[in-house]
Amino acid sequence: MFRNAIVRLPGANFADGLTTVDFGVPDFSVVLAQHANYCEALLECGLSVTTLEADLRHPDSTFVEDTAIVTPHGAILMRPGAASRAGEVDAIRPALERFYPSLPAIEAPGTVDGGDICEAGRHFFIGISHRTNEEGAHQLGMHLAAIGYTSSTIDVRSTTSILHLKSGIAFIEDNTLVVMEEMAGNPRFAGFDLIRVTPEESYAANCVRVNERVLIAEGYPRFTAELTARGFLPLALNMSEFRKMDGGLSCLSLRF
Repeated sequence: MFRNAIVRLPGANFADGLTTVDFGVPDFSVVLAQHANYCEALLECGLSVTTLEADLRHPDSTFVEDTAIVTPHGAILMRPGAASRAGEVDAIRPALERFYPSLPAIEAPGTVDGGDICEAGRHFFIGISHRTNEEGAHQLGMHLAAIGYTSSTIDVRSTTSILHLKSGIAFIEDNTLVVMEEMAGNPRFAGFDLIRVTPEESYAANCVRVNERVLIAEGYPRFTAELTARGFLPLALNMSEFRKMDGGLSCLSLRF
């Protein structure tokens, strides 16, 4: 059960952040409204939400997931693969120090974006991507082992439709992985119950289990119906403006 979440308000320069897609320029008034709805959903799921002020030095900083991973047994600071995001880690540190007395960190030349890390019970999948390198994955695996977790890597560099591993998979408890169809045949997923997301709805694969609910992106009826049929309780949120900046539901909070 999650009890807490950390989020950061989007800054007025949100549209100046990094993106690999061409879905248009975000409407900042809608960005703020969608972020507020996201925070309300976390509250509805029973979490206490720590909201950090916008950081205009870092346009991508509302995507707090990339700065750290948080577990019941410890937190680890990341080292984002994009140079423009390096300062986001120091900016998140004070908020995490309220909850975690020790914060080991990924060090150069390692790089890790939190969006490449998928926690599946006591095991972590670590994506090797254009933002997370092998050295960073190795360091992270060592840090995870020190607090009792196993890990394995998945190379997503040739999967051109996604930026991060967690753009294509999500663990929603009950031994269930949501997986975009392009990745569903990976042998590392053997033993899990898979919910396959069709190519037409692939953005929906980035969903988040928060206590009794599963936060999902709005507008994906097949995936919503599949979740409901399997006994999950989806809570749909409009993510249109964050999608324009390569963002998804998991990106917007640290949950623990």
